[in-house]
Amino acid sequence: MAKVIAVSISEKKGMRKANVDKAYASENFGFLGDAHASSKWHRQISLLAVESIEKMRAAGLDVGPGDFAENITTEGIELTGLPLGARFRIGDEAEGELTQIGKKCHAKCAIYELAGDCVMPKEGVFIKVTKGGWIKPGDEIAVIEQAK
Repeated sequence: MAKVIAVSISEKKGMRKANVDKAYASENFGFLGDAHASSKWHRQISLLAVESIEKMRAAGLDVGPGDFAENITTEGIELTGLPLGARFRIGDEAEGELTQIGKKCHAKCAIYELAGDCVMPKEGVFIKVTKGGWIKPGDEIAVIEQAK
């Protein structure tokens, strides 16, 4: 079963996100209270697998969920293997559509400076919220449609 390991938000962009007990994913917006949430773009919520974080730990970094500025840390789902347009149900209510795989880093982050590499640009994915709902650690993640 694929599941949520952590839910993380930040009030400002460009910083690590703090883990929270739960967050509300608002339809066509993102997590309420998160600096990256916006109805004006397709990267409303970011996801990164804990398996990707483990790669950075193996490189000697003391990192964990939220340290790569991801909103949802997942386990048991190969995020980058899904096609654009794939739809997810996360928890009991929330749903999202995969809109982007990876991202271009415009400036080298603190993680890159420490390790000489960062997993988020290659292994992080982004979704647009298509149905709102609460998301919390332990929630199941299910792919409900591979693509449009």
